[in-house]
Amino acid sequence: MKLKAFVVPVLMALGLAVAGHAAAQETLTVWWVKGFYKAEDDALFAAIKKFEDKHKGVKVELSQYPVQDMIPKTVSALDSGSPPDVAYADVYDFQVTGKWAFDGKLEDLSSVIAPMQSRFAPNTVETTFLYNDKTKSKAYYAFPIKQQTMHIEYWIDMLADAGFKESDIPTNWKDYWSFWCEKVQPASRQKTGKRTFGIGMPMGVDSSDSFYSFLTFMDAYNVKLVNDSGKLLVDDPSVRAGLINAMTDYTKPYLTGCTPPSSTSWKDPDNNVAFHNKTTVMTHNATISLPAKWLDDMTNTTLTAEQREEAKKNYTERIRTAGFPNKPDGSKMVYRTAVKTGVVFKDAKNKARAKEFVSFLLQEENLTPYVEGSLGRWFPVTKAGQARPFWQADSHRRSVFNQYAAGTVTFEFTRNYKFTILNNENVWAKAMNRIVSDKVPVDKAVDEMIARIKTVAGS
Repeated sequence: MKLKAFVVPVLMALGLAVAGHAAAQETLTVWWVKGFYKAEDDALFAAIKKFEDKHKGVKVELSQYPVQDMIPKTVSALDSGSPPDVAYADVYDFQVTGKWAFDGKLEDLSSVIAPMQSRFAPNTVETTFLYNDKTKSKAYYAFPIKQQTMHIEYWIDMLADAGFKESDIPTNWKDYWSFWCEKVQPASRQKTGKRTFGIGMPMGVDSSDSFYSFLTFMDAYNVKLVNDSGKLLVDDPSVRAGLINAMTDYTKPYLTGCTPPSSTSWKDPDNNVAFHNKTTVMTHNATISLPAKWLDDMTNTTLTAEQREEAKKNYTERIRTAGFPNKPDGSKMVYRTAVKTGVVFKDAKNKARAKEFVSFLLQEENLTPYVEGSLGRWFPVTKAGQARPFWQADSHRRSVFNQYAAGTVTFEFTRNYKFTILNNENVWAKAMNRIVSDKVPVDKAVDEMIARIKTVAGS
């Protein structure tokens, strides 16, 4: 009896300890893209710690991967039947979110999004309202984190060295592009003796910059590839004509020697590298990562005081962030926005906790530090985030703010998910390379591109 009296309480205590240990082992698996800047990752880590402090006994198992690895790793996990509970990558929206929703691989997040829907700015949360072919209906199958649009970046000091002022830059479409190629480039080369190029024109098949930039040129010609219901419009002769005009303008700098020959093989970082090396005077980029690199260097304690001062001059004095020129018809550009999306998978093991995490992360006090940690590289998706003084703090961020304040439009893949496949293939850059490398006439390359669009997205 004495032994039993001793053993039973001990076993009960051990049982409670084991149960308590088991309870402490609840895990939430999160895969997240590696941040561009330390401040981004620090904000994510802080939000995760707050979540764990709020939900005692829950451990967030965070895995971070470079952006180029996120989709292959996620697809592999889906194929093996063991996806993470929550996943986010900067390129999901371009290439996979819509298709995953269509195929029924994503969890319906309407219970998370609907209560906070009014907090989001126009053309943000709507892009996560996607069609599921399994249920034959739409729902919120993703959550919006941040967004990006297209900007022009140029070196003010290189422009001055070539003998021009910013006020000399034309505002109409044709004159704008010829200014950099026919005036700035030859003057810069003559003054410096260096083989500088007027424009850095992304054209690589492995570059999202190339298709985002081309689609902006397409927007300048008011080309609509799909209607609101996602039906293709490419059989319209005016659409074909607009695509030919846009492709003609986009490839002209290469054909006239106004962009580095390596442009055709550039990946996403390469137009940045050329710009930072001052190989190019101007480039277009889908974030303000170009000046933000120097903002980050300004406070980088691993650099020398001289390097930090040089970075400060680059950010505050030498680089300009601007919008595109007026469209060929004289109207103002309206920019397409890419809303970056995260997901919870249908086959996730801890969907209930995943939804709690998403809801927690989307609260203003958690989301805003993460977005602002990118130093202006990404723009907020919430009204409160956009209204913060952060976006009026310097000329680069004000330029981004003004572009968004003028209104935005969304990508084709928000209405027809099959355009994610076309973006994956990069039919746009393939057509460019048919023209500049294979010497195919523009109209033939565009007809080939249209044929491929119809094959992939026509039904």
